[in-house]
Amino acid sequence: MQKRRLGRTDLSIAPVVFGGNVFGWTADAKTAFDLLDRFVGAGLDAIDTADVYAKWAPGNVGGESETIIGAWLKARGNRNDVTIVTKVGSPMTDSAKRDLSPAYIEQAVEASLKRLGVETIDLYLSHWPDDSVPHAETLGAYQRLIAKGKIRWCGASNFSAAQLSAALEASRGQGLPRYEVLQPEYNLYDRSGFEGALRDLCVAEEIGVITYYSLAKGFLAGKYRTPADLGQSPRGGRVRDYLNPRGLRIVDALASVAARNGAKSAAVALAWLIAQRGVTAPIASATTPAQVDSLIRAATLALSADDLAALDSAAAPTA
Repeated sequence: MQKRRLGRTDLSIAPVVFGGNVFGWTADAKTAFDLLDRFVGAGLDAIDTADVYAKWAPGNVGGESETIIGAWLKARGNRNDVTIVTKVGSPMTDSAKRDLSPAYIEQAVEASLKRLGVETIDLYLSHWPDDSVPHAETLGAYQRLIAKGKIRWCGASNFSAAQLSAALEASRGQGLPRYEVLQPEYNLYDRSGFEGALRDLCVAEEIGVITYYSLAKGFLAGKYRTPADLGQSPRGGRVRDYLNPRGLRIVDALASVAARNGAKSAAVALAWLIAQRGVTAPIASATTPAQVDSLIRAATLALSADDLAALDSAAAPTA
């Protein structure tokens, strides 16, 4: 399988990343082990998580996803074969706020390392911007973690073009590590946040891009077409806003392209992302073996120019 280099780092990954947000939520530990076995068994090799996953599930406190991934790494003995991406800065308690202060990062990384059972995190992302902390202070914390061997590279998630540009300027001006990878929301339906200034900046600066909500919270898999369908999954309520004429045009186009390629709609939606300028790899989660198979299929599915044009036409905003 063709690997892709993550920006200017020395990390090269297969073109689909497993989204670990479901671990400890809609996928228990046994299910997660089976899904990850299937994923890496097919040659895919990157897993995304965050310290806060899956705090939102009843009874959880955060850290469940990292703990499950750590147990799987220990059981399989394959740490060196997998790229681990995790994130810091999201509130871990109901009273907390987003926090990218050096003191918090240095405390949080130790907790993540312990849960993951690893000595080094391959890619450590600022989960959300924290305007109360200067970029140089956050990047200085990452510089110390790199020097100590706690992390290899740092990146950012949910940053605007202006925020990422300011962080890059702080890095250049003060000799600090720079954000080498960006994790933005981007998919066939939700395009405006990445396309334009943010993508242009990432391309110009050779920043790797791993997209989240790559399937628009599951909508682009094609199983939600009416409000009645929303009850099919605990995640169903999150896609209600996509049930509009444009959204339904997109899922119809995905189904048509999928039929021509002998693939599922989810695989086509991810293959569309893989083909987009500036994108290194989409992140997508799965809770069943069949869903993992769509991730695997996407990694080698080359859409034709006609396929891509049909999808872009369906996704065009209505007048």
